[in-house]
Amino acid sequence: MLVTNLAILVLAGFVGFVVISKVPNTLHTPLMSGTNAIHGIVILGGLLVLGLSGGGTLNKILLVIAITFGTINVVGGFLVTDRMLEMFKGRKPAKQEQLEEAADEDEKKAA
Repeated sequence: MLVTNLAILVLAGFVGFVVISKVPNTLHTPLMSGTNAIHGIVILGGLLVLGLSGGGTLNKILLVIAITFGTINVVGGFLVTDRMLEMFKGRKPAKQEQLEEAADEDEKKAA
């Protein structure tokens, strides 16, 4: 049973690597957003299982660790997605950029 489960894990990892490596860069950001949404559902399921699980301290510790890593993954994914979307935005005109910098300096002086 253990060998079968390990074989499935290794094959799933290999297939995932092959599939993801063929994704073009332009599709990476939308796929990342979708994956983050799915992982958010997984975290919610982990929280439900943690609240409803009746036994085993080890199970609860493992669930807390899994939820923590899942949360880090979701937050990091959204940060990467946000950064990638910033790269696609056009550059602001120089005059507007200077006005925004002046406004920022005025806010700093006022604080």
